Amino acid sequence: MADLSVNVAGVEFKNPIIPASGVFGYGREYEEFYPLSKLGGIATKGTTGTLRTGNLSPRIAETPAGMLNSVGLQNPGIDTFIEKELPNLLTKDTVILANIAGSTPEECAEVAAKLDKTDVHMIELNISCPNVKQGGAAFGTSCTSAEAVTAAVRKATSKPLVVKLSPNVTSITEIAKAVESAGADALSMINTLLGMRIDVRTRRPILRNNVGGLSGPAILPVAVRMIWQTANAVSIPIIGMGGVSTGEDAIELMMAGASAVQVGAAIFTDPYAPIKIVDEMNDFLDAQGIASVRDVIGTVQPW
Repeated sequence: MADLSVNVAGVEFKNPIIPASGVFGYGREYEEFYPLSKLGGIATKGTTGTLRTGNLSPRIAETPAGMLNSVGLQNPGIDTFIEKELPNLLTKDTVILANIAGSTPEECAEVAAKLDKTDVHMIELNISCPNVKQGGAAFGTSCTSAEAVTAAVRKATSKPLVVKLSPNVTSITEIAKAVESAGADALSMINTLLGMRIDVRTRRPILRNNVGGLSGPAILPVAVRMIWQTANAVSIPIIGMGGVSTGEDAIELMMAGASAVQVGAAIFTDPYAPIKIVDEMNDFLDAQGIASVRDVIGTVQPW
């Protein structure tokens, strides 16, 4: 049995596998299948300052080797999350990453400040949201706005801060360096790629929002490339994600430079996916004679 424990920004995880934000809710439904303590951690559904009802349907569509979504950060708001969901999550013997978002740096900071008074283990800041003060462009698409929102949240909390990067940029390494300089303790990447599908019979986009985030196996090579590039550009740890469906997929992201791995779309096709991936990682390590999963981090040897 290999040692699957990892450390990210000073936080100890019993194994590297974390259901990604938005696919696992608050864990209540999945607890009917297995104890949440089997997971390395849980990234909660993105939480904003107030209740959001999300986008109109249809807001999820299948694609070849993946799916599109434009759910729109539907959530009950930070106060309800802290009162009704977080206390239950904190009893599950696993690391809780509270994913937060907002329309302005001030909203993000206010949400973080409220979480700072709780026992949540880490805060994951989603910077793929539109910044209404800057004409609706996502925080994470420019170094200036990414740095500004990270700095605002950093001032609001002493919790370990993970910044979730958007892949829809010209140079993800420059964004990564910007948020590192603003005080991020770790990065999580990659968020979904912007995509679109059209119903050729109605000639309308399949999603009501026209475009949405592409996730699933199709984006794994993009995630591997971006994590590898970023790991060579920053000194803070990375939580990798993007298209992970198997234990070897997770090992691949870790060899590219990730210290832990989030699993997203795979959970929609198999709720047991995170547990199976943990077991498959252990089997791989045992077969390779590797004593600890930490020994594979960043070990890719480019030609």
